[in-house]
Amino acid sequence: MNLIRVLLLESLRNRDFQLDLQGSDERILSIASKDFMNYMRFHWKLTGQEKMQDQCTIRIRKFLHEKPREFKEFLNIWFGIWIRKWDERVELVTKTEESRRLRKKHERLSQAEPIWRRLSHSEIEDMIVEALIRNGEICGASILAEHLLKTELASRIERRRPTNSLEDLLGIANRVLARVRYLSRNKGKTIFIIIEKPRLT
Repeated sequence: MNLIRVLLLESLRNRDFQLDLQGSDERILSIASKDFMNYMRFHWKLTGQEKMQDQCTIRIRKFLHEKPREFKEFLNIWFGIWIRKWDERVELVTKTEESRRLRKKHERLSQAEPIWRRLSHSEIEDMIVEALIRNGEICGASILAEHLLKTELASRIERRRPTNSLEDLLGIANRVLARVRYLSRNKGKTIFIIIEKPRLT
């Protein structure tokens, strides 16, 4: 487990999450780690650069090595903002609840899966992640970006609109960017994460 995950694990435990963060509910820790990396890529303006993930990792290690106290203070401030956004946007559901409440959404998005696998979507996805972070959506940005793009793809399939050309992809990206701006102005749950068992109350 890398140091970022260790530090975030400590922060999550301090929030009294009644979850097995090193076992069945480890995905929550993975989301927090991914979100922090996405934020640092945005903060250092690395999006779109070659080997940006490697560059980001190197800069984080340098920051931590040269200014450990400042780095931990920065991480704590970021986590405070992230956890507020988590409370606003994320709902934890059991497998039973997921199948009952979200099945129709999953069925609709499944239409987009064959096209999603075929498309070169990483650059567009990075652009949407950056737009989400710029609009204050620092929690689950990668999850939201993929969901928004698949939703738009499913909508185009239902309307029998093409999805093959560069022009089509730019149209998809522009519509999703508009939805990002709308999303940032509205509160409510947008991410549903499946956990093994209900939380205790």
